Amino acid sequence: MLSSSKKIWFLTLSFLFIALNCYFIAKERFEFLAIPAILLIAYLAIFKMDSLVKLIIFLVPLSVSLNELEISQAGQIDMALPTEPILFGLMIIFIIKLFQQGSFDKKIIYHPVTITILINLMWIGFTCIPSVRPLVSIKFLLSRIWLLATFYFIMTQLFKDKKNMTSFFWLYIIGFTIVIVRTLIMHSFNGFDQKSANWIMSPFFNDHTSYGACIAFILPFIVSKLFDKEIFGTVKVLILLLFIFFIVALVLSYTRAAWVSVIGALGVYLILKLKIKWWFITTIILFVGVFVIGMWSQISIALESNKQDSSTDLKEHVSSISNVSSDASNLERFNRWNSAIEMFKKKPFFGWGPGVYAFEYAPFQKSYDKTIISTNAGDGGNAHSEYLGPLSESGILGFLSMLSIIVATIFTGVKVYKRSINPKHRTMALIALLGLVSYYLHGILNNFLDTDKISSLFWGMTAIIVVLDVYFLPLEQKEKA
Repeated sequence: MLSSSKKIWFLTLSFLFIALNCYFIAKERFEFLAIPAILLIAYLAIFKMDSLVKLIIFLVPLSVSLNELEISQAGQIDMALPTEPILFGLMIIFIIKLFQQGSFDKKIIYHPVTITILINLMWIGFTCIPSVRPLVSIKFLLSRIWLLATFYFIMTQLFKDKKNMTSFFWLYIIGFTIVIVRTLIMHSFNGFDQKSANWIMSPFFNDHTSYGACIAFILPFIVSKLFDKEIFGTVKVLILLLFIFFIVALVLSYTRAAWVSVIGALGVYLILKLKIKWWFITTIILFVGVFVIGMWSQISIALESNKQDSSTDLKEHVSSISNVSSDASNLERFNRWNSAIEMFKKKPFFGWGPGVYAFEYAPFQKSYDKTIISTNAGDGGNAHSEYLGPLSESGILGFLSMLSIIVATIFTGVKVYKRSINPKHRTMALIALLGLVSYYLHGILNNFLDTDKISSLFWGMTAIIVVLDVYFLPLEQKEKA
């Protein structure tokens, strides 16, 4: 119980807070209402960091960017609220603790995946120096650091308790479900048509592609729970309804890249489940590659004969995936990719600077590549590729270091899945790997790693694979021995 003096202080401060807010609200100043939330977040950051990280995971799908609120200036100071200011604060606390403790968990630091992440981060930092827009690049670097600090490094410590791995998914799903419900309700007012699907998830997502990518990311976890033998009865029915709900949301997102990525993840699942040898897969890929090169003229003619544009009719929308002759969305991607390649040719080693593609690609657009949605000012966004973006912004080493993260993570994920004798660990490794594969494929067509919504899932699932490899797999081997 509080003492009388403490009660008096509490009541006095509460009265002053209410009185001051009444005054400021009368003056149409509302920012002081956030003081209790700020104090709570500060308390959690210092004394209950794990609880704060969990709160962030829940809030990520619900975050809103300054651009969506239309108060950012030309995207220069875009930031997701309320998550990114909290992430920035956590980064500062994380760095302070690193200096205080003198080091971080060496098992994590020396893991191949972490090494590739640090190499990529250091190269991004180095290419900020010759960047044509240093301030933009430094902001990009800081953003990458605060995303990694929480969603990878802090998460690796949180995931030492394997219950937190499951909590990670459920917290994101709960927040995301709120967004999906609101999106589908708004979508119904527009007859679930394809055009409104491009913007209906605003202000939580800036377009349907990142929204669809997040659904694809989460699906492997929901499917795993659907087949979990320890779940039955009412809970099983609820998970089945949740699965149907997410599938409907995926279909009505009209995100073709997300559809393809889910099919790709399913293909990887079948490869692992059927234990198909990698040499056989490599042979098939090489054979298909040679066939495509040899038959490219005929394939090109066939693709150019497809005139089906994006459509509300799902059959027609699927058909439009291969339309490279008239579909504006597909053609604009070619425009951005070609611009990125031309930018790379101009500055192949250092690139133009992290995060600057959107500000510099305009002069590199070819007249024959432009579409009805192209802009001469080049203010249409990023490179639409998680691979060509770094290639143009950080040069060949930026591209290779990004690729090395993916290769190291896939190798680790497959190793854990194959060697683990604990069914729950195998399943969690598979969930994380398939979720990441869906985005590795999606990343060919879009890039969202600079956003909290995708980064939380991308780095979080990467952290799960690393933790399973570092802590849980060796433990299994000891128990087996």
